[in-house]
Amino acid sequence: MNRRNLTTLLASAAVVAAALPHAAMAQDSGQPIRLIVPYAPGGPIDVTARALAERVRDSLGTVIIDNKGGAGGNIGADAIAKAAPDGLTIGISATATHAVNPWLYSRMPYDAAKDFAAITQMVRVPNVLVINAAKAEQLKIHNLADLIAYAKANPAKLNYGSGGNGSAGHLAGEMFKQRAGIFALHIPYRGANPAQLALLAGEVDFNIDNLAAAAPNIRAGKLKALAVTSLAASPNLPGVPPLSDTFKGFSIDTWWGLVAPAATPKPVIDKLNKAFVAALNAPETKTRFGLLLAEPVPTTPAQFEAFMASERAKYQQVVKASGAKVD
Repeated sequence: MNRRNLTTLLASAAVVAAALPHAAMAQDSGQPIRLIVPYAPGGPIDVTARALAERVRDSLGTVIIDNKGGAGGNIGADAIAKAAPDGLTIGISATATHAVNPWLYSRMPYDAAKDFAAITQMVRVPNVLVINAAKAEQLKIHNLADLIAYAKANPAKLNYGSGGNGSAGHLAGEMFKQRAGIFALHIPYRGANPAQLALLAGEVDFNIDNLAAAAPNIRAGKLKALAVTSLAASPNLPGVPPLSDTFKGFSIDTWWGLVAPAATPKPVIDKLNKAFVAALNAPETKTRFGLLLAEPVPTTPAQFEAFMASERAKYQQVVKASGAKVD
C-alpha cells in the first residue's frame, strides 16, 4: 500500500470514528441509561416503561425512569430531542407527542419528524366507545346502531366528554360524529380521569376512552361498551365490534414506543432495538402488559419510523377537522 492510499484509509477511519460520538464508549461505560417518560408516574405508559427497564437490565445495564410531564407531553419529548446522542438518553414517543401535538399546538419546541431516531414501537391499546350503563338502559341503547339512531332522532340531546381539547378522546369523538353524521356536544375535562368520573356520574352521555382505563368499570357493569376504535375487535372485549365494521377504515388506537435523539448512531440504535424487542417478546412481558390490556408491538426502527410518519399524516386531517387548537 502506497503512502497516499494509507493516508486516505486513515482519514476515512477517522471520519467513521467521528460519526460515533462517544456512543459506544458511553453505553459500555457502565453508566445508567435515562429513559424519559413525558407523563406523570403511575399511568399505563409509565408502568410499561418501568417493566421494560427491569427486563433489559441484563443486556443494557441499569435504566432509570425520568418522568417529565407537562404541556401534553411536549416538555418530556423536547428533553429527549435535545439530549446528547450518546445512547445514554432515550425516551417515550406517544400518539400525542409524535402524531397529534404537531398539528394541535401553534408552537412546538421540537420537530416530531426530524428530531428523533426511532428504536421500536412498544405498545398498542385500543380505545373504546362507552356509555353510562344506566343512561343506556334509560334510552334503550343496546349497541352502536341504537346510539346513532337515537342521536339522529334527537338532535343536540347527546353530549360526550374527553380529557381535553385535542385529546385522543376528543379527536376520536369528532371523527365518530363526522362519520356517523350526528351531533353531540363535546365537554372537555382536565384529564381522562375527570372525564371518566363525569361519565360515571351521568354528567355526560358517552366517551371514547382508553380501554385500559375503561375496562374495570365495563366489567363492573357501570359502563356499557358499544365499539372499539381499532381496525379489528379486541380479544379483551369479546362481542364488542370495532367501529370499522360500521365505518370502513376507522382506526384511532393509543400507542407508544421508544426513541432517541436524532443523531444517535445506528449501531447504538440497533443495540437498543435488539434489547427492547427481546424484552417485548418475553412471555412475562406479554402477561404483565396483558393486565393493562396493552398489546406489545415490537418493530424494527424503520418500521416504527414509518408508522409514526403515517400517524402524523392521519392526525393532521383529524385535528384539522376537529378545529382543536392549543396556543
